[in-house]
Formats: sequence, structure tokens, C-alpha cells
Amino acid sequence: MTRWTWGRRAALLGGAALVVVVSTASTVPVVFDVRQSVPVRAVPVELVSYQSCDAALSELRAAMAPYVGVYGLAGTRNFSVMEDSRAGVAVPKSAADEQAAPEHSKTNAQEAGVDEPDLVKTDGKRVVTVVDGKLRVVDVASRKLTGTLDLPAGFATHLLMRGDRALVIAGSSVMADPGFAPGSFAPEGATLTMVDLKDAPKVVGTLKLDSRYIDARQVGDVVRVVVHSGTRLPWVYPGEGRGDAESLIRNQEIAATAPIEAWLPKYELTAADGSRTAGSLVACDRIRHPEQHSATSMLSVLTFDFPGELGSGDAVSIVADGDTVYSTDKSLYIADDHHLVPNQNRMPAPPTTTAIHQFDISRPGPPRHVASGQVTGSPLNQYALSEHDGHLRVATTAFTAPGIPEQPAASQSAVTVLKRADAKLVEVGKVDGLGVGERIYSVRFVGPLGYVVTFRQTDPLYTLDLSDPAKPRKVGELKINGYSAYLHPAGDKKLIGVGQEATDEGRVQGTQVSLFDVGDAAAPTRIANHHVPGGSSEVEYDPHAFLYWPQRDLLVVPVVSYATMDKPSGQISGGVLVLRLRDNAFTSLGTVQHASGQAYDPGVRRALVVGDDLWTVSAGGVQVTRIDGLATQAWVPFA
Repeated sequence: MTRWTWGRRAALLGGAALVVVVSTASTVPVVFDVRQSVPVRAVPVELVSYQSCDAALSELRAAMAPYVGVYGLAGTRNFSVMEDSRAGVAVPKSAADEQAAPEHSKTNAQEAGVDEPDLVKTDGKRVVTVVDGKLRVVDVASRKLTGTLDLPAGFATHLLMRGDRALVIAGSSVMADPGFAPGSFAPEGATLTMVDLKDAPKVVGTLKLDSRYIDARQVGDVVRVVVHSGTRLPWVYPGEGRGDAESLIRNQEIAATAPIEAWLPKYELTAADGSRTAGSLVACDRIRHPEQHSATSMLSVLTFDFPGELGSGDAVSIVADGDTVYSTDKSLYIADDHHLVPNQNRMPAPPTTTAIHQFDISRPGPPRHVASGQVTGSPLNQYALSEHDGHLRVATTAFTAPGIPEQPAASQSAVTVLKRADAKLVEVGKVDGLGVGERIYSVRFVGPLGYVVTFRQTDPLYTLDLSDPAKPRKVGELKINGYSAYLHPAGDKKLIGVGQEATDEGRVQGTQVSLFDVGDAAAPTRIANHHVPGGSSEVEYDPHAFLYWPQRDLLVVPVVSYATMDKPSGQISGGVLVLRLRDNAFTSLGTVQHASGQAYDPGVRRALVVGDDLWTVSAGGVQVTRIDGLATQAWVPFA
């Protein structure tokens, strides 16, 4: 997920809809040219459709014109794809499944009933993973590797599974290409591969896109995939006898005469029999746009029946940017904080507003746009949005002035409550003034309550009462050293936090797992914590790595420990920390580690519960460990 450099980096409302969020909370290198400056403004956000390709072409050319410069579009942007998701509860099973598969955990996801793509999936009978870029299948009963598949797109990054089908998604995390103009995208993009898992895994369909993969969500038998595409124009540059003025004039001519195909994303679909079809991913009348925009990129939402034939996705598109997806089973929102609009300032001002577009996904087929609105500031990630009782709550951080290293911009955070009124998302309430001079590090909404962590030197955990949408209010605050980068409900009015311990000056000291008692919202307390000096956990930026299994009081967190003052020899260890959470206290059960053998080993990436065993997955293989006692039962190498 892409975010602003002031944050770390990877997706609701009444009615029926799925959410795509343009978030700014990740460390993404953004390089700007100081020759021009294009201010970002708050503009009307209501979406309308183009009536024809001729109308679309005319408006897109006109909208792009102010952003065309000596080097084509202003600025070079690198984009990082990140995952953000959560859950750790048992998978509901049919009567047949109850007999065939033991109880098992599933991907930690934000909303119940909405699955999120990850490196590993299990149905209790097999474990399917793309943790090392290849698809591998491990049989749970025999604990043996039963299939390995080299995917047509190369290194895969995300996986969804239903029945005997898997949808594998591969996509480069950096789409800028030296052969293309600054601000445009390379032709290599996302590839979706449908795999038949019955017997030996085999490819039954491949969809190649010239768009950057953002995220995906699965609700029942429907998968929606969100991708981002840029313009493809043959910009020229100063040099070799061409001066700045000549380059500018030529680029203006290129933009003014570009065909509609320069904006429409492309696809190539390969069926199981090898036959191919190709063309534009979306029709002109399926593109919606705000009244004002830069015409430099589009978000497209693809819809697939799963399992089923792959198809081209029946896309709908928005002339906008975005990079985080949030979804309920009925709602899709796209939030655009305008931070990808061409801007050539070397140190740009953080975005001041975020546009949010709501889509109805309650019925089969493509999503339908139903409302738009905007909030002040930028959301951290998908957890900054939450739908409850017909209202959308959005947590954002806003800056009052451009930030420079010597004099950072003033900041504060807020939670804004929106409600749909006809075709608009209207603000009905707001609580602000949170973490003045700080930024949001984590957010979690639980029913009518909200929890927001901000950080600069200490970690204020704010508790919010959102039961009256018109009068949201801060009711409590807990200040401790360090911060929680991920918050997870633990039942009985408890909250688990995973983040970093820190000194009084804000210097981080290693992984910290905390247990908060939020039963009295006015006086939250931390009642337990566990510290790994020098540790760092993937959970801090990808909550898919988090496993909480309350059936066995089990909490599992991947941790890589680095040098400390008493152990200065470099990387010390990488594995999963296994904790028992019982009687409001953490007890360390030990650490599960894998044999490395690689020059660089990111360590254990994921943990799953299947029956009485803990399955841990790394690039090197899968290890099966008995939960009681942590005795190793099997090692399945991927070599």
C-alpha cells in the first residue's frame, strides 16, 4: 500500500457497498521536479459518466493540459503495493466440511464475511501458499508437498481460494519505468491467474493488465480486484538539440492529439485452451469522473465469479487515484487524497482533503456508484474507515502547512462521521484535536466505539464514543511510551496492540505486545505487555501476519530480532513469538523458528492453526508444531 513519507505503508457505509481507499500512510519514495508547481485544491467530488468516447477524449485532453510540462507529466512517482487486513477466527463449515477438515484459522481480515488476499490460505485439508512467489500445495493429513506451480506471471504476491480454485495475483510493486515519461507507467502490470487445485495444480486462465494491482476482496462467490492505471504517451525531453521550450510545445501537442486509447487500460486474456482475447479493459460509458481532475490515472474495479471462468472482469473505472481497499459485504468506497496528482515541488504539502466514493456491491455484477463526499486530511490505511449503522467513520491526519525537515508542519487528527444523503456523503459529526503535533499510527473501530493511536514521543491511545453520530466525542486517553501500529479486539472489552516500545524521547526499542482494558472508556489502562528488545514485526505494517486464536488462548506474532547493546552481532533470530493470553496476562510459550540457508531470510511470514497444530510458513518451507509444548511434528521444505 502506498503512503506518504510521514507514515508507514498494502481497504463504509449504510446501504449496500466495498471500499477502495487512496491512503497516504506509507513510506513511498516520491521524487518531484521543482520546475513547476500544481496546487492541490478541494474540488467537487460528485461522479458523472462520459456520454461517449468522443466526449471522454475531449474532456480528458482538456483536464490533462495544465499538468503537461517540459518533461511530460510533472513528477516521477514510485508506488509500493502493500497489504492491510485482519481476522483470526474459525472458518464456518458445512456439515460435509465438518467431517472432512479439522477446525482451522483463516486470514486475519478487517470485516467478518469479507476475505482478503494473502500469502497463505487453508481450508483445513490443504495449505496453499505463494510465500516464495510460486504456488505450492501441502496436504494437511500427510504433511507432504503435493504440488508446485510456476506461474505464468512469475513472482506472485497474493492469493484467494474457494473450493478447488485459487486466484493468484502477481504485480510489480514499482510501476515507474525509465523508458516512460515521469508520471506514466510501464506496460508490465498485474497478472491474475486462475488455478485448478484438484489433483495437481494447473493454470486454467490468465488475465494480464497494464495496470498496477492495488488490492482485492472476496465476498462469497464474488471477487473484486482494484487496479490503478496511468496514461501511455510518448513524451519527449530536453536534450540532443531540443531545448526546454521546444520540448514543452511538443509535449503539449502530444497531449492535445492523443487518442482515447492512451487513457483506457488494456488487458489480454488467455483461456485454458490457449486462446487469447485482448482490448480495452473498460468502455468509455463505464468511466466516471469528478467535475475536476488531472486525467492522469484511473482506478478500475474488476468483478469475477469465483470459482468460475476468469473473464476480463467487467470493469468500471473512475478518473482518480487510490491505493487501499476497504470492504463490507455490501459497500465499496474509494478514497482519493489527491497525493498522486502531478506536482513538481520537491517537498510537497501533504494533501488537505480526501474524496470518498461509495459503491453498491450488494448485487451480482459490477459495483454501482451511489454517493461521494470528502473529509479533511488523509487516512492511514483501510482500518481508518469503518461502516456502522448506516454511517461511515473516517480517521484522518491533517497538516496545516507544508512540511520541511527543519520545520515540520503542524498536525492533528480527527474522526469524521459521514452519512449518505441522496448522491452525497454528508458530514454529520466530527471529533478533532487528537494527537496535536503527531500523526495516527493505528485505528480500530469496534461497534459504536473507536480507538486511535497517535505518536511522536509517547503513545496516546484515545477512546472515542461514536454512539451518537452527530456528536462523536473523545472520552478517554492513555499515554504510554512507544506505540501500537495494529489494534485487535480481544473480547471482554480488551484490545491487543502490536507495535514498538520507545524511550521517553521516542526512540524505538523493539517489538511490544500490549493488552489494554477499555471497559471503562473514560479511563483505559494497559494491563499487560511483552517486550522483545531489538525486535521488529511484520504485523506493524501488514496485519495479515497477526494470528489470534482465542479457542486456545493463543497469540502468534512474527518477530525478527536485531542487534542490541548486549548482543551487537547483527541479526539475531527470526521466527514467530508464541504467547498465551489468559487471565489478563501474557505468558511466553516460546519461539518457533525455521532453518534458514539463505543469504537473506525474512523469517517466518505467517502462522495458521489447523486442529491441534500450529503451521508456520516461510520462504524455505512449512513447519508443523504441536500447540501444546511446541514440539516439531514435521518440516516440509520448498527446495
